[in-house]
Amino acid sequence: MRDPIYKHRPVAPAAARFGGERINDFILLSEGCSNSYLIETGEGGVLVNTGMGFEAPVHHANFQGLSARADQLCYVITSQGHVDHVGGVQYFRDRNPGLRYIAQAGNTEHQAYDARLQAFRARRSAFRFQEAFAADFAYYAAQGYTDINPQDRPTPDITFEERYRLQLGGLELELIAVPGAETNDSLVIWLPRQRICLTGNLFGCPFGHFPNLSTIRGDRYRDPLTCAAAAQVVLDLGAETILYGHHAPVEGAELIASELAAYRDAIHHVHEETVKGMNAGRDVHTLMREIALPPECEVGQGYGKVSWGVRAIWEYYAGWFHQQSTTELYSVPAQSVHADLVELAGADALVERASSKLANGRPEEALHLLDMVLGTEPGHAAATGLAIQAHEVLREGAGNFWLTGWLENQVKLLRGGQTEALDVE
Repeated sequence: MRDPIYKHRPVAPAAARFGGERINDFILLSEGCSNSYLIETGEGGVLVNTGMGFEAPVHHANFQGLSARADQLCYVITSQGHVDHVGGVQYFRDRNPGLRYIAQAGNTEHQAYDARLQAFRARRSAFRFQEAFAADFAYYAAQGYTDINPQDRPTPDITFEERYRLQLGGLELELIAVPGAETNDSLVIWLPRQRICLTGNLFGCPFGHFPNLSTIRGDRYRDPLTCAAAAQVVLDLGAETILYGHHAPVEGAELIASELAAYRDAIHHVHEETVKGMNAGRDVHTLMREIALPPECEVGQGYGKVSWGVRAIWEYYAGWFHQQSTTELYSVPAQSVHADLVELAGADALVERASSKLANGRPEEALHLLDMVLGTEPGHAAATGLAIQAHEVLREGAGNFWLTGWLENQVKLLRGGQTEALDVE
């Protein structure tokens, strides 16, 4: 019987710390917001992903402590254009004259897209990363790293559409495009002789979990069938080792095949059930509640969630208009009449009803009522206390990196705390 790998691997990402490790006799790992790898050859090194700009000196120090190739790099490759992959490119260019940056052809577009929404994302990601980054920079300061390296937005020297073959010092690498699964420039790096595949975060942050088809920090929808097809691309390689974008390598051909098949099949199942429900005229919230994974394709939900995937698929195909109310078509939100409802029903009566909802195991409904009160009377003590309780109840069963962070941050705000936008430039 299959024992899903997600039960045995960590979920949460973490910024780079000093101290790398050797994976084998020619590959080094430095973990971070996304893992960075140094591939050694007799003619120089190949760097895979560079971390955030502030992590680049840490990755560099980790590789320097283990390899003479840390300052003999010939190429840097990014598995995708996210900021935690490209941010340190210039730092390594400065130390390796002639270094060439290779990326898939969609890289420029994706970096422009990320840059366009930098302020928006900085605000919307802060609930999850603000406190973690504060701890990270305190750690760096304690280690004597205070002149923080800036974030790069690099331009590739070499781009390719589908496949690109590279040979260096007797090592053969094949870069395979899988655009659209995580970003429009996603790629994997295949070492055919060693049966090693470096995938970056192709299947989401933690390996073995349902993907975020749309992140709650705010991002473009991802086509579920494209995500499933990317898994098939890697599955067909027959890898014996996957060097993933977070945490330790995944080892064993049978394990890798089993996990990739389960991931692929989980996406197909959720996609097919959502489409079936849409065609049957069922509303999105009912489908979010009812669609679940069968045991044979169980994957974790510590980063993405099946219910979020259902909604993402529904809206990917059908857009934002759910045809539940005429008001969806206008710019006047439901919150505009919350004050009227509070005036008519009374804040205390709404809080009392919310308390009953919470006591009967319906915290989400309790929060609907409390949002009305707190949106009208932000300082209402009883509503605030009850909202904290509702968020804490939801936190107990969250089991998801993003959802847990959101709920904890809401409790902090309800208790008078603040969340400031991230600044990692």
